[in-house]
Amino acid sequence: MPPPTLTKSHYESLAAIRHTLRRFVHFSQDAARDAGLTPQQHQGLLAIKGAPDRDFASIAELAESLQLRHHSAVGLVDRLESARFVRRKPSAHDRRQVEIHLTRKGETVIEKLSAIHLEELRQVGPTLRQLLQSL
Repeated sequence: MPPPTLTKSHYESLAAIRHTLRRFVHFSQDAARDAGLTPQQHQGLLAIKGAPDRDFASIAELAESLQLRHHSAVGLVDRLESARFVRRKPSAHDRRQVEIHLTRKGETVIEKLSAIHLEELRQVGPTLRQLLQSL
């Protein structure tokens, strides 16, 4: 099957999508900093809160979710724990595993950040949807 022929409008749509996504990323980074977190710390808290079917994550899951090496994920959790956003808890099912749980402080900050992110996505969502449909 031959590759699709790209038109000028394809390039324009792709550029507009990338621009919209970059604007959202900058919004997200600024919001995290305003909340006293680094963007990576925000992503870590979100990965823990967003873990499927439970309210904790393992170091390996965080590393995978954030595309980090294991030792970098450990460092991130160390910093989050020092700031009292998370706590480590031995797994009840496998004593070799450690569960990373949000503290009340972590819950509060991720809830506030997620609320403003959802509002921003509601604003940019129609634009992104339209751009994607134009492809």
